[in-house]
Amino acid sequence: MSLCIPAGGFTAPNLHCSSHQRTGRNVALKFTVFANFSPSNKPSLRIAAENPFRIQCAGPDTAKGKTSQLEDFEEPKLDHGGDGGGGGGGEGDDGVGGGEGDDGGGEDEFGPIVNYDEVLMEAESRGVVLPADLIEAAKAEGLRRVFLTRYLDLQSAGWPLGFLMRNFSMLRNRMLADPSFLFKVGTEVVIDSCCATVAEYRKRGKEFWAEFELYMADLLVGIVVDVALVGMLAPYARIGKKQIRGGSGFLGSMQLATAALPSSVFEAERPGVKFSLQQRAASLFYKGVLYGAVGFGCGIIGQGIANTIMTAKRSIKKSEEDIPVPPLIKSAALWGVFLGISSNVRYQIINGLENLVEARIPQVAKPFTVGIRFANNYYGGVQFIEWAKLSGVQ
Repeated sequence: MSLCIPAGGFTAPNLHCSSHQRTGRNVALKFTVFANFSPSNKPSLRIAAENPFRIQCAGPDTAKGKTSQLEDFEEPKLDHGGDGGGGGGGEGDDGVGGGEGDDGGGEDEFGPIVNYDEVLMEAESRGVVLPADLIEAAKAEGLRRVFLTRYLDLQSAGWPLGFLMRNFSMLRNRMLADPSFLFKVGTEVVIDSCCATVAEYRKRGKEFWAEFELYMADLLVGIVVDVALVGMLAPYARIGKKQIRGGSGFLGSMQLATAALPSSVFEAERPGVKFSLQQRAASLFYKGVLYGAVGFGCGIIGQGIANTIMTAKRSIKKSEEDIPVPPLIKSAALWGVFLGISSNVRYQIINGLENLVEARIPQVAKPFTVGIRFANNYYGGVQFIEWAKLSGVQ
C-alpha cells in the first residue's frame, strides 16, 4: 500500500491493539520513508510497502521499554509515475489538472497545468521573457502546458512573429489556441484578392477598366475585411481568470453577456470553457452586428478613397463613358449589410467545417482550408456585385 504525506516530517501516532485479550498495549511502527518527485507534481513523501505487513501486539515486557517489530516488510520500489497509480494519488495532484475548475475533459489535447515555478524554469531555459499577463496567470493558477510550449516555440521563430507575439495579445491568444491562424488569414487574403479580381472582371466585362476605381476600392477594403472576418471568428486562448467588470445597468449586463459568448457558433469546447446552445445562437447575431459595423466602417474608408480618385481623375479629363460617383453612405451601408448577413453566415459555416476536419482528419486540414475558402470567396465576390447592382450603388 502507499500513504502520501506532506514533506517536512511525520510522527507516527501510538496504535492500540484491537484484540480484547491485549487491549491498551502500545505498538511501535517502524517506517521507511521515500521521497517521490515527479515533473508534474509537487515533491511529496511516501510511506510504502509492496506487501501487507502484520502488526503484533506487544507482550508483557512492553512496559519495560521493548517493542514489537513489523513482520514481512519488504523495501518498496520508488514510484516515478506521477499519476497517482498504486493508490493515494488523488489528493496530491493539486498542482496538475483541474486547477481551473475543469471537469477533466480535454486533458490529453491541452495538457496539464504547469505551476508558476515550472513556467519560469522553462522560459528561462529557452531564454524567453514572458509578458506580464502570462506571468500573472501563472502565479494565480498556472498555465496550460500546450499554451506555454506554443508561446515559447513562437518566440523562437524570430522577428517579426516574436515581436508581434510579445506586443499584441489578440494575435498571441489566437495563435496559442490555433497555430494555423496566420495560415488561414494569409489564405483568405490571397484567395480573396485573386477571386475578387476574376469575379469583378467577369461581371463588369468591357466596363472593367472604366470602373477600375470601383474595383480597386473593393479590393482594398476586401483585404482589410478579410483580416477582420478571420480574426473575429477565430478561437482564442482564455488566459487566466480575469473578471470582466462591466458598467452598471443594461450596458454592463450586455458587456458581461457578450464576453461569455463563443468566438463562433461552432467553436470547440475546451477544459474550463463550455458554451450553451443559447450562447452559440446569440454568437451568430452578435458577430453579425460586429461584421456589419466593420463593413460600414471599411465601406466609408474604401468608397471614400475611390470617390476621391474618381473625382480627381475627372477634374483632369472628362469622358462620356464616366459612370456616376457612387453615394458614400449608401455604399458603406451596403458593405455593412452584406458582411452582417451573407459573410457572417458563410464564415460561421466555414469555421465549423474547418474545426470538424481538423479534429477528424488533420492531415488534410490545410488543403481543405484552401479549397473551401477559395469556393467561398469566389461566390461571395459574385454575390456582392449582384447586391451592389440591385441596390443601385454600382
